[in-house]
Amino acid sequence: MQAPDPLSETLFALADPTRRAILARLAEGEANVNEIAAPFDISLPAISRHLKVLEHAGLISRGRDAQWRPCRLETKALKHVDEWLEYYRRFWTGSFDKMDAYIAELKNKDTPK
Repeated sequence: MQAPDPLSETLFALADPTRRAILARLAEGEANVNEIAAPFDISLPAISRHLKVLEHAGLISRGRDAQWRPCRLETKALKHVDEWLEYYRRFWTGSFDKMDAYIAELKNKDTPK
């Protein structure tokens, strides 16, 4: 079976609200597993599984500091998602501009002369 492409792995990792919350926490700075797990009502093994998914997708990295494994946010995978979304962002911006022009045209037709 062929491995998923990196963008698919990143989007899969981002699909889970717990993993997005973990990324939001790591955006504030690096943290160890206990610090990451503190606000969640789930087990440490469950947090570890989420961290493995995030690490596999390239969204976080884990270092070594004695017995601690601090986690930190990695931005490269998020940059790839942003680049992929840019096409659609341009599409929607252009569509809204066209819609605004059409609404203005309709208003001009409705205005008595």
